Amino acid sequence: KMTQQMRDLQLAQARKPPGPSSPNAAKRLYRNLSGKFRVNYTSFDEGSLAGRGEKEKLRKSYLFQSNAALFEAVELQDLDRVQELLKQYSPEELDLNTPNSEGLLPLDIAIMTNNAPIARALLQAGAKESPHFVSLESRSLHLSTLVREAEQRVNELTAQVVNEAPNADCSDKEKQLKAWEWRYRLYKRMKAGFEHARVPDAPTNVHLSVASSSSVQVTFWEPLSVNSAIVTKYKVEWSCSPTFSPLLGEAVIDKLKNLHFTIQGLVSGTAYYVRVSAYNMKGWGPPKASVPSFAIPSNWREYDGRAPRRRGQAEALDHLLGQVKTVHQHCVCHEPCKNQPQSRKHSVSKSLKHLFHPGSKFLKTLKRGLYLTAIFYKDDNILVTHEDQIPVVEIDDTYSCLLMQDFLWFTKVSCMWDEILWLRQCVTVSQSSCSCILQTRFKMLLAISQMQGLLGIQDLGQVFFEPVKDKQGNILIVTLKEVKTNQTFESVRWVPICKLQTSRKSVSSPEEPTALDMLLNSVQDKLAYHQRSSHALSPGLYLGYLKLCSAVDQIRVLVPEQLPNILCHVKIRSNPNISREEWEWLQKMASMEEPVPAEPEAETSQNHLFQELQVAIKELMTLVNIPLQEAKDFRLYSQEVLDFGDQVSFLLLLPPSDDVCTAPGQNNPYTPRSGFLTLPLQIFELGEER
Repeated sequence: KMTQQMRDLQLAQARKPPGPSSPNAAKRLYRNLSGKFRVNYTSFDEGSLAGRGEKEKLRKSYLFQSNAALFEAVELQDLDRVQELLKQYSPEELDLNTPNSEGLLPLDIAIMTNNAPIARALLQAGAKESPHFVSLESRSLHLSTLVREAEQRVNELTAQVVNEAPNADCSDKEKQLKAWEWRYRLYKRMKAGFEHARVPDAPTNVHLSVASSSSVQVTFWEPLSVNSAIVTKYKVEWSCSPTFSPLLGEAVIDKLKNLHFTIQGLVSGTAYYVRVSAYNMKGWGPPKASVPSFAIPSNWREYDGRAPRRRGQAEALDHLLGQVKTVHQHCVCHEPCKNQPQSRKHSVSKSLKHLFHPGSKFLKTLKRGLYLTAIFYKDDNILVTHEDQIPVVEIDDTYSCLLMQDFLWFTKVSCMWDEILWLRQCVTVSQSSCSCILQTRFKMLLAISQMQGLLGIQDLGQVFFEPVKDKQGNILIVTLKEVKTNQTFESVRWVPICKLQTSRKSVSSPEEPTALDMLLNSVQDKLAYHQRSSHALSPGLYLGYLKLCSAVDQIRVLVPEQLPNILCHVKIRSNPNISREEWEWLQKMASMEEPVPAEPEAETSQNHLFQELQVAIKELMTLVNIPLQEAKDFRLYSQEVLDFGDQVSFLLLLPPSDDVCTAPGQNNPYTPRSGFLTLPLQIFELGEER
């Protein structure tokens, strides 16, 4: 079949004028022909394309060219071009796992020419080996056939070139001869690569850990040997017997981006043995048993039968809120609350001219009081009013000292932006007590409603952890929200942040900047804080450092600037689960008056945790600038593991009891390096929940 295709190509080439010659003519000719070698002409006849549109034909032709380009790049061992194509097209668009007319896939060519970098790139993109190679004999026979046909074609073309007089046809045949000579050498190299290859060695660093009370996880690395062929898949086997007889199950891993596998559906309290073996084109290599040799599915809660701390709490709070709403709706004094003016001056009738010119209700200047400002940003742009001001509304023009309790109450309200109308109604009902606190909080709710109405959006974002204050008595509560879609707002427009800062500097006073000036000067820092506070930790077990400091009206907690919603921490390992055996060992260590530095038995999960904790503690002490010799007085919090969902958990490292919380006026002998800040504890708790 392939020989007949080459003859058809020879006739087609004879009708074309000869191309320019060059030292790289053979490679260029091969590039021109390589795609055609793979064409199945019967699928491109006029009948099959009759009902298709021109656009569909062009698309298929374009994708076919990309497939041919990938084969060409692999055969020419052009790693950069292969990576470019894999990035530009999906595996489906490249037909990554569809054999060509020679029955080969790009991955086959890469592994049989022993090109490890290209093979790894293809494997990570999801490439597979050709399904035609069902055995070693079939692969060997297929390669021998390709070599023999290519050699035969080279001999035929050589005879034709030698016997014919020089002309245009002879020039084309010389090009075909060079292309077939190149292909003949490629097939011989592939055949030699297959014949000299051997089965792979066993994988290395096969580590077994307990993933949950019904699963275990095995991680491993590639075999160390560089002489065997490239590994294309792995096999994980598990059993309740150390001899692996009988086997309970096995799984083949052919997606090699991450070399790990979680065995699900196991019985808690039962020991499971696991081993891993590697596969290449010569077959399966020897298995490697895991370290430790077995694992028992369990969770630290099984040690004392403890239930999850937050089980049912969210549902209970939702139920309680629903009950409160139900009672409030049946209250006799309940009436829908309308927007009320904040002062009498706003009720003055407007001129007829003003009625035809929509005016902004956002404030332009601050006049000693409490205000709310909302910062919406997208990339390097920020939302401003038509007067190029950040949206600001007044909360209370007689309130010159924001109490921490009021500010913390406002941050809790930010978790219920959609419930502001209902909250206003609740506070209105309770206003008969004439409480100053209630009046202030009612004004806060009014300001929120006004901001939501002016912007035409309910969600005002996250409250910045501290208000902005100036010497004139102005206080700004700041909310931050990143806009990632083309959202529509009312009465505002987008302006570059740098442009807004430049225009503001021209009218501000550097000696006594207002709260708005201070906000604009630090807006990048606040946006960075907001973005970082929404980042999530990657799955794993972490060691956290709890350090508090108290003031007159609040307690603050030390956090890293890069991740302010999490305690100072380092990662212990990627597996977040603490097994029952590991927790039991930690309890024994915590109960000792003088912990013995002896290590647990080798090749056990406790020994691995012991080694991981040693590394993590050293790293954490360096991070928070505490001398390592002081760590002997620190202790692990042994009451529980802090679970944040199913993927992240924390062990806490605590300073000595007297140093957990630094009192006002007390000196902290070990000040953390730059890169840390202290948040009010309630703000930190809210950020943690988000």
